[in-house]
Formats: sequence, structure tokens, C-alpha cells
Amino acid sequence: MKIYTKTGDKGKTGLVGGARVSKDDPRVNAYGSVDELISVLALLRVELPEGKLSSDIRRIQSALMLGAAHIAADDFGADKLKPFNPQETEFLEQQIDEMIAILPEQTAFILPGAPKSSALCHMARSVCRRAERASIFLISEPRIEVVIRYLNRLSDYLFVSARFLAFSEGVADDFWHQ
Repeated sequence: MKIYTKTGDKGKTGLVGGARVSKDDPRVNAYGSVDELISVLALLRVELPEGKLSSDIRRIQSALMLGAAHIAADDFGADKLKPFNPQETEFLEQQIDEMIAILPEQTAFILPGAPKSSALCHMARSVCRRAERASIFLISEPRIEVVIRYLNRLSDYLFVSARFLAFSEGVADDFWHQ
């Protein structure tokens, strides 16, 4: 199979389901942002040692692939997709609660910093927020609403993970004080 199809050479792309839209369509922008997030999480994952956090990031990438597929689907294509599982959001909440229980209290805004894995978490968090903002116009679609909720919780998870990774390496929060 060839990777190039030439069907996008004139600025159009296909949605899951077959509808053709402009490559600057808001839906394309939204699933493109989720795709970027998946890639940033790959950078994070290669910085992590094998273990729970690394496998959790892979699970998140997989959930995001399904979320992106839902965002990329037209009405016809959406019927062919597995529903996005709301338990994935609950999983993130459980992980957040476990890490927060170990972390010292946060007393101010935090400047992203070392170690590299923590900085990559912050980068992923900001890309995640952009993906959420780009997807918000689809919130009236119930199958997308659950994806947006997941993105919202994922940005919280990534923030807490950044703090957790720094803490685990003995790096204190770098509080921003005005």
C-alpha cells in the first residue's frame, strides 16, 4: 500500500466515513491537535523508564487515538467506531488522586522545568489544552462530549504527573511569585 494518495493535493481531506472537507476545517484542526498530543506523549514515553507511568502513557495514547477517530468522523463513520469509554476518564482521576496523595501541597503557580520528563509533561499538557479548545465546538455531540471531558482531565493528569516526576527525582516545585 502506498502512503501517499494524492487526494489531499488540492486542500481537501477525508473524514472517517468518507465526507470530504477542507484541510482548514475546524474538525481537522481538532483531530490534528489530538494527533500532535499523541506524538508529544511519545516523546515523554521514551524518556520514562519501563514501568507503570510508561504503560499508563501508552494507554492514554491509545485512548487518544480513539478520541481522534471520533473527532474525525462524519455521521456515517461515527456509527462504525467503538464508543469512547468514560472509564478512561475515571482512570485518569484515580491516577491523579494517587499522585496528589504523595506530593507536597502546591502553594503557587508552577514554572515548568527539570527534569526533562517533567518538562515534556508540561509540553503535553499545553498541547492537550489546545486540543480541548479546538474540539469544544463539537461538545453538543454526545460521543464527542466524553472525549472533551477526557481531554480536560488529561491536562490535569499531565500537570500532576509533571510535578510527580520532578518530586520523584528530588526536584522541588519552582513556584512562580509575582
